[in-house]
Amino acid sequence: MAHTVNSILINASYDKVFDMSNDISRWKEFFEEYKESDIIEKTGNKLVFKLTNENGNSWQSYRLLFKEDKMAYASRIEPMFPFEYMKIIWLYREIDEAVEMTWIQDFKMDSKAKFTDEQVEDLINEHSRVNLQRFKKIIEKE
Repeated sequence: MAHTVNSILINASYDKVFDMSNDISRWKEFFEEYKESDIIEKTGNKLVFKLTNENGNSWQSYRLLFKEDKMAYASRIEPMFPFEYMKIIWLYREIDEAVEMTWIQDFKMDSKAKFTDEQVEDLINEHSRVNLQRFKKIIEKE
């Protein structure tokens, strides 16, 4: 099993950070690797969405928003490959006039996948750092 934790401090209100960071339709702007981000279904606090990366690969995930608890939980649905599972938690912590946003990912690569847990963990850490900076820049600018 692989595990990543990455955080950034964003100088904006909690409402702004939570609402903007969970606006799936804008993820193609927030994440460097997504060229499409579409909501398929919204029921209460649950979103089912489809992401398409720069290589044209697509998958569906669901996301549960718990704004009052300062967190969001997500899991990949289909196709699962190249993962056996992928679980994601985003935590938000107010610090003075800013918000610390933390991304936690737990996953396991499928045994038939091209990369190991450790290789993907390194890749996710690298991309998370870049993408968190993008979130910070976009949210603070608006």
